[in-house]
Amino acid sequence: MPPDAISVEWEVATDDRMSQVVRRGVASATPAWAHAVHVEVDQLEPARWYWYRFRVGGEVSGIGRTRTAPAANADSDRLRFAFASCQQYEQGYFVAYRHMLKDDLDLIIHVGDYIYESSWGANLVRAHGAPEPKTLDEYRIRHALYKSDPDLQAAHATYPWLCTWDDHEVQNDYANDRSEYLDPPERFLQRRAAAYRAYYEHMPLPSQMVPQGPNMRIYTRVGFGRLADIILVDDRQHRSHQPCAAPGRGGANVVEDCQERLDPRITMFGDQQERWLMDGLGHSTARWNVIAQQTLMAQLDRKPGPGQKFWTDGWDGYPAARRRLLEYIGQRKPANPVVLGGDVHSFWVTDLKPDFDDPRSPVVATEFVGTSITSQFRRPQAEVDALLADNPHIRLGNGTRRGYVRMEITRERLRADLRTVRNVTRPTAEVDTLATFVVEDGRPGAIRA
Repeated sequence: MPPDAISVEWEVATDDRMSQVVRRGVASATPAWAHAVHVEVDQLEPARWYWYRFRVGGEVSGIGRTRTAPAANADSDRLRFAFASCQQYEQGYFVAYRHMLKDDLDLIIHVGDYIYESSWGANLVRAHGAPEPKTLDEYRIRHALYKSDPDLQAAHATYPWLCTWDDHEVQNDYANDRSEYLDPPERFLQRRAAAYRAYYEHMPLPSQMVPQGPNMRIYTRVGFGRLADIILVDDRQHRSHQPCAAPGRGGANVVEDCQERLDPRITMFGDQQERWLMDGLGHSTARWNVIAQQTLMAQLDRKPGPGQKFWTDGWDGYPAARRRLLEYIGQRKPANPVVLGGDVHSFWVTDLKPDFDDPRSPVVATEFVGTSITSQFRRPQAEVDALLADNPHIRLGNGTRRGYVRMEITRERLRADLRTVRNVTRPTAEVDTLATFVVEDGRPGAIRA
């Protein structure tokens, strides 16, 4: 592209042939933002599908489809969505998205690791073709590579998306200003600024999320009439550094005796975002409150038998922050809180409670963690099964396949289908349902259907 601003015409229509155009305009695609445009269209009817396209000079884009949310006071009957995470380009094809196209969804929620900065894994089927990105141009190229996947393109063109990030959009296991390799904070924040800018450029995000250097507010709340509030949070930018890191390293560790992780000052969301989240839950009037966050929230004791071991990059590294949130939910009782997660490349269905070591502690919310789109799970299933006896609040743990979670919410219940792709090294692989769970209105905890 030339180093000039380019005028991009856009149109929105009520039909898929673009014969009934209801809104049109011109946006400026500038080189400073990688010639990306983020068009925010007003004066559209609520709760209906629209189609859109772009024109630059003599070139016309393909036609995309999107949907408006119901009006804030609307009594919607149904919300149907899929949520996904962890799509390492080299380890497989994004065939899960092809199957989402047949699922009659209202939207897709992505909870992190949309790109991967690093190359790893076995039996790779395609290549990044470049070293780990650190500069703005390098992150732009990585995003463009991922967007070249035809199934991912089709999913973006078929459904609206809600997105939050995890670590690999910048660097594995980063926490706030600390990198995995303990790079000088000022240098790492320069890298974070480049990654955040490229993420904003390439993702369907509103202008209110434009990054300011290494800072970008991505957490937000999206209403779906009176039926559901979808709350997207950010567990990377504002979190405390992981406790009890290995010598000379940042990031995750698996620990057996780590008093540091019990410090009540340690936070996953940062004080401001934590207050925002609790305030929103406390004042919510929605029938279902869906918290889209990054990883497994439930406690997972990784040591079978006596004693306990915990992984510190997830919520087990921040147990005081988790307890604050779950105690607040138990006290204020927002209607039907449901937590979504990803990151761990495996399915988990859990009962969330303020104190996981106390059998009398009440279940206050339900959790569903989706497996990865492609990213490999490197633990035998027998090891997962061996942990379940020490974690009785876990209803299911399974990392045998890649896939996604399909959800349908009505006023009476939530239904979750754990969808698995048979082999992500084949771009035409079939899909199955590993298990189905139901959550009844007013009764936290998932029941296997």
